[in-house]
Amino acid sequence: MKKKTSFNKRNSPLSGEIPQAEGASHILVIRLSAMGDVAMTVPVLRVLSATYPHLKVTVLTRGFFEPMFKGIPRVSVYEADVNGVHSGVFGLCRLAKDLRDLGIDKVADLHDVLRSNILKSVFYMFGISVKQIDKGRSEKKALTTENNKVFKQLKSTVQRYADVFEALGYPLDLKTHKFPEKEKISEKIRTLVGTEPKKWLGIAPFAQHNSKAYPADLMEEVLGRLSENSKIKILLFGGGNKEKQQLETWAARFKNTLSIAGKLTLAEELALISNLDVMLSMDSGNGHMAAMFGIPVISIWGVTHPYAGFRPFNQPTENSLLPNLTQYPKIPTSVYGNKFPEGYENAIRTISPQTVLKKIQEVLL
Repeated sequence: MKKKTSFNKRNSPLSGEIPQAEGASHILVIRLSAMGDVAMTVPVLRVLSATYPHLKVTVLTRGFFEPMFKGIPRVSVYEADVNGVHSGVFGLCRLAKDLRDLGIDKVADLHDVLRSNILKSVFYMFGISVKQIDKGRSEKKALTTENNKVFKQLKSTVQRYADVFEALGYPLDLKTHKFPEKEKISEKIRTLVGTEPKKWLGIAPFAQHNSKAYPADLMEEVLGRLSENSKIKILLFGGGNKEKQQLETWAARFKNTLSIAGKLTLAEELALISNLDVMLSMDSGNGHMAAMFGIPVISIWGVTHPYAGFRPFNQPTENSLLPNLTQYPKIPTSVYGNKFPEGYENAIRTISPQTVLKKIQEVLL
C-alpha cells in the first residue's frame, strides 16, 4: 500500500491508493453522516472485507470520520466536501466524475438522502450500478405512530446496511464478524487518564435531543455514587462547548472522574474507547463507537426505542435501559427523538439512578 496521501479538496482520497486485483470490483460506500450511523457501517465493512478479499472499497463520508475505518483491509476513505467544492448539484456531479475516475464500478448507498440521490442519478448515466438502503420508513412510521402502533422489533440498521451489499451480489453473514484488538494506548492518553489499575467506565451523557439525554440531576446521582468506588475511573465523553463545560464541572466535583471532551483527536478517542471496560451512553454515537470494538455498552433510552433498529451492534437486549412503557405507552414517539407528545420529555426520568447503577455494577464489576 502506498503511503497515505495528503489531503487535497479537489481530489481527496484520505487513505493511500490500494492495489486492485485483476477483475476485482471497486465498491463505493456512501454514508455522509451522522457519527453513530457511520460507526454502524464499520462492522459491516469488516465482514465484507473478510468475506470478499478481492474487493476494493472506498467510503464516501466526512473526513473527520476517517479514523473509524482504520485497520480494515482494502478500505479507504474519500472526503465529501459538501460545503466546499462538492456543494450543490454541480459540485456533486463533479464528485461523481472524480469517483468514477477512481474505477468505481458499484455503489452501496447506505444513506439515501438528497445528496446521495443526486450522485445516484449521475452514476446511472455513467452505467454504474447503485443499490440503496431500505430504511423501512413505513415500518418505522407504524412503530412510532400514536394510534394503531405496531410495536415490534424491526430490522437493525446494521442488517439493513448488509442487505445493500447482498443486493449488489455480496451476501454477508454478520455472525462471522470479528472485533479488532484493543488499540495501543499512547503516552498522551496514559498521561491524561493515569496508569492506576482501575476499571475504565466511559460515560457519554448527552444526545442530539434532550428527550434522549439522561437529566443532569439524575446523572449527578449516578456520578456521585460511582465516584465513591476507588476501583473505577470515570471518563466523561462529549462534544460542544456547553457539554464540555458541564463535563468539566462534574469532573471537578466528583472524585475519580475525568472529562475527555476536547482533549483528544477522534483517532485518540477511539483508541481510548477501545480500552474501556464499559460504556454508558444514550441512544447516541458514542455507544455505537464503543460497540465497534465489542465494548459492553449500557444504553439509556428516552422517547426512542431499540425496536427502531438502532441498538448498538452485538449488544444484549438487557443492556438497554428503557422508560416505564406502561406510564408512557406512546414510546417510541419518533425514530430520532425529535418528536414527542407533551410530557413525554420526562419519560426518561422513570429510569432511576438505582437502575442505572445496578446495571453498571452487573456489567462492570
